[in-house]
Amino acid sequence: MHDSLWQPIKVGGLDLDHRIVMAPMTRNRSTPEGVPNPMNVEYYAQRAGATALIITEGTQPSDDGQGYLLTPGIYTAAQINGWRKVTDAVHDAGGRIFIQLMHVGRVGHPVNTPHGRTPIAPSPVRAAGTIVTYDGPLELPVPREIDTAEIPGVVDDYRRAAAAAMEAGADGVEIHGANGYLIHQFLAPNTNLRTDEYGGSDENKARFALEVAQAVAAEIGAERTGFRIAPGNPFNDIQETDPRSLYLHLVEQLAGLDLAYLHLVRPADDDFVKAIRAAWPNPLIVNHARQPLEPRLDDLANGLADILSLGALHIANPDLAVRLKGGHPLNQPDPDTFYGGDSRGYIDYPALDA
Repeated sequence: MHDSLWQPIKVGGLDLDHRIVMAPMTRNRSTPEGVPNPMNVEYYAQRAGATALIITEGTQPSDDGQGYLLTPGIYTAAQINGWRKVTDAVHDAGGRIFIQLMHVGRVGHPVNTPHGRTPIAPSPVRAAGTIVTYDGPLELPVPREIDTAEIPGVVDDYRRAAAAAMEAGADGVEIHGANGYLIHQFLAPNTNLRTDEYGGSDENKARFALEVAQAVAAEIGAERTGFRIAPGNPFNDIQETDPRSLYLHLVEQLAGLDLAYLHLVRPADDDFVKAIRAAWPNPLIVNHARQPLEPRLDDLANGLADILSLGALHIANPDLAVRLKGGHPLNQPDPDTFYGGDSRGYIDYPALDA
């Protein structure tokens, strides 16, 4: 195991004692009202002592932001109170926690939201596929195009959600600009067909992402704000065949905000990763989606990553960093229990000291 993995690093206002963080992962186990429950509290508390930083599951900043069933929100008093119980438990266990703000945009359905409205998106382009609802799997609908005059209000939803996260005791927030959700939809050419100041050029397509980052950083401090990107990632019917120019512009502009970190879902192109690394002066968290551990460690050793975010391994191993550092065997995750359900595959994976 690379020695660099166990070196301390400063991220925003936090001093982390090693380079492993818990990646954000949707688990679909909150209440129907989007309130974290006691099982969620235990899940995060179990993982708080070993990982350097927890980045939570995607958390909707508004009614419009919800896509999936049983995902948490961070915009009502009940949700804030629920998250406060999570953050208190994480801090009591010696951990740190950033709440990820995730507005799904077009990846939703009216029957899954509190208000029953059509999902919003930069353009009325339907995502291929279905979404799980209480009525069973349903085709994703054609979204409603956000009017230019509405965009400042959506940006403000992120700002208010970031303030709510601070009220709930979080150490910071991560803005989800990846995986085919709303911010990514503004970036991608197949989902952004706009001809106003939010579409067309790289500068215009990046405008919404930057406005969100600016608003959140101004509200809670840049040192408490992270940003996640996934250039070229086709998840949720995104098509980005030549993303380099746009993302280098976005990263350069984000760098000027002095955010706590950039979280990169790693593309396969090493030269592209090197260019992003060169453009980003602050800590770079890298996530290799569904890749073995060794290539991830190579990125750390080669300077292409400062920190590694690990997902499914954290699901199965609440004490993951302890196991890795000591060379102990790892529990294997059960994909059948990733999304929804009860305590099985959620809070019943054993720690070494169990």
